[in-house]
Amino acid sequence: MAGSGGLGEGAGDLQGAGPGQGTALRAPRALLVLVALLLGAYCLFALPSRCPPVTRTLAPVPAPTEPSHASRHLGAPGLPVASGPGRRRFPQALIVGVKKGGTRALLEFLRLHPDIRALGSEPHFFDRCYDRGLAWYRGLMPRTLDGQITMEKTPSYFVTQEAPRRIHAMSPDTKLIVVVRNPVTRAISDYAQTLSKTPGLPSFRALAFRHGLGPVDTAWSAVRIGLYAQHLDNWLRYFPLSSFLFVSGERLVTDPAAEIGRVQDFLGLKRVVTDKHFYFNATKGFPCLKKAQGSGRPRCLGKSKGRPHPRVPEAVVQRLQAFYRPFNRKFYQMTGQDFGWD
Repeated sequence: MAGSGGLGEGAGDLQGAGPGQGTALRAPRALLVLVALLLGAYCLFALPSRCPPVTRTLAPVPAPTEPSHASRHLGAPGLPVASGPGRRRFPQALIVGVKKGGTRALLEFLRLHPDIRALGSEPHFFDRCYDRGLAWYRGLMPRTLDGQITMEKTPSYFVTQEAPRRIHAMSPDTKLIVVVRNPVTRAISDYAQTLSKTPGLPSFRALAFRHGLGPVDTAWSAVRIGLYAQHLDNWLRYFPLSSFLFVSGERLVTDPAAEIGRVQDFLGLKRVVTDKHFYFNATKGFPCLKKAQGSGRPRCLGKSKGRPHPRVPEAVVQRLQAFYRPFNRKFYQMTGQDFGWD
């Protein structure tokens, strides 16, 4: 019967097959092509964005390959950071994670502070663009005055094996901010984002588990990102716990002023951003920024923020909660914070 042999035999049989047989053989191939296209689209949207362009020519400076334990100033040896007014500097603080945890909201809220200057896009320097060199990276940063803090956010840093070593090489004094969220909710949100860009993906259940409701598939990035304790273990090889601030993604929604207050304290800044800057948008289910004096209207995050999640069966949610529970408890112990996910 046509199609029962190897690939070469199937091709040969097709040439002499009747219309019905040819259609029967072409159908599986069409299905394979469709699956390949869907998987390719998923990978495309799951990968971080490309390296952003820099607007001016920079002298090439090789990125360091090993952390410098002797360097206690901002910047690697041979790359002194300009201290004059209105100069581009390496970030003194980074929002390193996590994806779909609330990093964009945190950055936008912090940009209200007059002593924070932040890069709007995600440069992905320490995970994807490291070969561009530190001079290229510094050239992306906004200009700052003395006393102002330069920041950027790239949530994928937290789950990138090489990122802690590379950031430590730039400056061992870098302050690191991690926004974390219930890993089950975070995984569903991650899936919802990808599904919005790639309709036709397999179900959340099919991607999260092998063989129906078999073992959890930790190879899927939406699941793997939520293993916070494992990722933090890697970071603690290079930075002490005092270098980190862990922000609750849930409290960033329910009480943004309190969480932003903690961040301002961590950065050594006066608490300028307070509850007077926020109001809760019931439609989006998310806090928004009140309009500034003289501006036209309040400012909320983009349409993609607060998007509805696909319905996930309760059995799937419970299985994932049970899977994450020991990892969550270890993370609570490591950070000294109970985020209340269990």
